[in-house]
Amino acid sequence: MINKNKVLAIIPARGGSKGLPGKNIIDVDGEPLLFYTFEQARKSKYIDRIILSSEDEEIIKIAKVMGFEVPFKRPKNLALDTSGTMPVIFHALDMLSQTYDYIVLLQVTSPLRLHHDIDKSIELCEEKNASACVSVVEVNKPLDWTFSLSKDNKLKSIVGDLKIPIRRQDAPKHYSVNGAVYVAKVEWLKLKEHFLTDETIVHIMPKSRSIDIDSEEDLILLDHFISKSKK
Repeated sequence: MINKNKVLAIIPARGGSKGLPGKNIIDVDGEPLLFYTFEQARKSKYIDRIILSSEDEEIIKIAKVMGFEVPFKRPKNLALDTSGTMPVIFHALDMLSQTYDYIVLLQVTSPLRLHHDIDKSIELCEEKNASACVSVVEVNKPLDWTFSLSKDNKLKSIVGDLKIPIRRQDAPKHYSVNGAVYVAKVEWLKLKEHFLTDETIVHIMPKSRSIDIDSEEDLILLDHFISKSKK
């Protein structure tokens, strides 16, 4: 709770994954991947309740052993490759008898985010009287260095007229949503149906905590960061 506002954290973890099968419970340094998100959520000083949303029996079983609260089983039609996140959140809110002021979405695929990142995002919403806050990371290269390709394989600038890219040192900073923390006021989210609007503020995270697990290469990088943190 923060300033008498109740906070609910939802951790979505469906069973299907084409890029990395079983990734939500894949072993990472002796623990299933979802352990890392759950552990940091439990350390938050503001989250009142943490729930898991899943349709997968194996994930639910493993989660319960870890101490997760799984108050319902997600319908299979909300666990498809094409299923969006918002319907999953709204389904969870509908299934709970209690009401909450803030919703915190924590994706399992961001295992290196810390409870400090979660709490800072919540604090920013309160301090700035903002309706939503999401975590971001600085983009490695200037947008002037980023292109799409035409059908005949020619460069097309994504920022306007094609020009010689500016030096990295001279470029303004740009940021990308890293998927680690999403916070919003519940009633506002029901109205907007999206975390990302022109009202959304940000919590900036370092690259070292912004890894998003989607491939075998990402797992190798994750193992590197975990091993480094133990030294």
